[in-house]
Amino acid sequence: MPRPERIQYEHAFYHVMNRGRGRQDIFHGPEYYKDFLQTLEESHARFDAVFHAYCLMGNHYHLLIETPRANLDRIMRHVNGVYTQRYNRRKKTDGSLFKGRYKAILVDEDEYLLQLGRYIHRNPAEIKGATDDVLGHYRWSSYLAYINRAPVPDWLHRDKTYQMLCQKNRYAGYRDFVSEGNDEETEHFYSKGNIASIIGDRSFRQSILGEKENMRVSRELPSILSDRPDISAVVEAVAKVFKTDVESITTRAKGRPRSNVARQMAIYCSQQLGDHSLRAITEYFSLTNIGSVSPSIHSSKEKLKLGELEREYGRLEKVLNIIK
Repeated sequence: MPRPERIQYEHAFYHVMNRGRGRQDIFHGPEYYKDFLQTLEESHARFDAVFHAYCLMGNHYHLLIETPRANLDRIMRHVNGVYTQRYNRRKKTDGSLFKGRYKAILVDEDEYLLQLGRYIHRNPAEIKGATDDVLGHYRWSSYLAYINRAPVPDWLHRDKTYQMLCQKNRYAGYRDFVSEGNDEETEHFYSKGNIASIIGDRSFRQSILGEKENMRVSRELPSILSDRPDISAVVEAVAKVFKTDVESITTRAKGRPRSNVARQMAIYCSQQLGDHSLRAITEYFSLTNIGSVSPSIHSSKEKLKLGELEREYGRLEKVLNIIK
């Protein structure tokens, strides 16, 4: 069954959520939460993502995102992909972390943005046995920033919510608004087993569906917006980090092959950080066939799991501006 298409356009608003595979925890302590928040900061800096609210729970997360560049897929590829890399390095494990493709609900900002922010912020209080008291102490949500009890990161945008709430004392007003609890319509929407992909009134849904054909270009953004390094940039970065020359990385050795860690790392990073196809990697590195890519990727993965190349990999991410 084909996946549903994402509806993407400039300055769209989405409630995005995802959870760990098999409901496993994706956050095991403060350092994990901080790693995830760092990916949000990077997404803001690199892809102009605007975050209006977030809440990170033990095995899942909620985000309220605005996309000025109509690039939700690119933003979330960074958030999920880079956080998975960080998680695996910190946990010394490998493989996928999340249940699957993230869930994104397109939001009618005029009618539902305020309620959605409240719904996201109330997540810690909705756990069985919890009370509203937990909201004033839960660190891994933007709620404390909204009530002026925590620093406000540059990438968190509160002004629109305050404007919509229209309270003289915005901090106390927002606290009172959240303490009222979720409205019945929002509760009903999220109680559905298969949550719809749009939350809005009939006119909003009809306008979106009516414009869907015109939005198709935005769903297939040009590669220029992907901001992924090309293979040549990866190779140059590897040469710099490993203090070797580009030719020794790109040229396949004649005769019996000797271990070339820099070349293996360049192949691995071309896929992992550059998101390039196996065919493109095969051609660039003059490999005999697509199957020749796997041994280099596997070798680098094993070395990273053992911590042998962790420092070099971290430097490569910084040189390529993947992680700041």
